[in-house]
Amino acid sequence: MKNIPKAYIYALMSVLLWSTVATAFKLGLKELSPLYLILSASAVSVMVFFLIILINGRIKELFTVTLSGLGKSALLGALNPFGYYLVLFQAYSLLPAQVAQPLNMIWPITLALLSAPLLKQKITPRNIVAIFISFIGVVFISSQGSLSGIANTNITGALLAVGSSVIWALFWILSVLDKREEIFKLFWNFTFGLVYLVLSAIFFTDFHFPELKGIPAAIYIGLFELGITYILWMKAMHLSENNAKTGNLIFLSPFLSLVFIHFILGETIYVTTFVGLAFIISGIWYQQKK
Repeated sequence: MKNIPKAYIYALMSVLLWSTVATAFKLGLKELSPLYLILSASAVSVMVFFLIILINGRIKELFTVTLSGLGKSALLGALNPFGYYLVLFQAYSLLPAQVAQPLNMIWPITLALLSAPLLKQKITPRNIVAIFISFIGVVFISSQGSLSGIANTNITGALLAVGSSVIWALFWILSVLDKREEIFKLFWNFTFGLVYLVLSAIFFTDFHFPELKGIPAAIYIGLFELGITYILWMKAMHLSENNAKTGNLIFLSPFLSLVFIHFILGETIYVTTFVGLAFIISGIWYQQKK
C-alpha cells in the first residue's frame, strides 16, 4: 500500500541520518585507521541485517542462497563495503570533511559514464552538459575559499574522493542487475566484505582489536551509514507514489551535512563550498531531469 506521508517521513529520517555520517567519519578517523574503521562498522552492519532478517522470521530463506548468489555477493562485497569505504575513508583522512563529502556526491555523473559501456546506454548531450556543470562545482569546492586554496588541496585525497564515486557507481550497476531481494543481498555482500576486511587486517597490519575510543563512531557508522538508514530509505521508496520526487530529498543531505561539519567538527565552511555543491547537485538534477 502506498502511503505518501509515511514515505516522506522515512525519507526525511534517512536524509537527516545520512547528513551526520561525514562528521562521524572524521571523528572515527581520529581514533582508527580507515581499514579498522570500516572493518568495525561493517561488523555492526552485518549484525543489523541479520537481526532484521531474524525479527522477520526469514532465517531459513537467508540460507537458501545459491552458489551463483554467493558468487555475486563475493564480487559486490569486494566493491562495497571493502573497496568503496577503504578509498572513501582514506580520502576523508586527507581532506576536510566539507571537501571530501561533496566530491563523493558526483557518483550519479560517474554512473552515467559507466552505464554507456556496461549497460549499452548512450552518452547524451545532456550527460555531457551535466558533467561540465558538476566539474565547475568540483573546482569551486577544491578552491577552499580562494584560488590559492586549489594549490593547498591534497590532490591524492581529492582523487580518492572522486575515485570512490567510480567504485560506488560500478557497485550500483552490478547490484541493480542482481535481482535478489535487497535485505538478503545486503547481508551476504557485507558478510563477504567483512571477510575481506578481516583478511586485510591480518595480512597487512599488526592485527589487533580496534581502539576503544573509535568504537562509538564505528557503531554509529555501521548503524546509520551502512545499516538502518538504508532500510528506512527502501521503505520510503516502497511507500512512495513518485520515487523521483521522494528521491530528490536526498539532495538536502549534503547541505545539512555542512551544518554538522561546522558545529561539531569546527570547520569553517567556505562560501565556495556551498557554490560548488550547488553546481554539483544542479548537474545531477539536470542529468536526471526528463
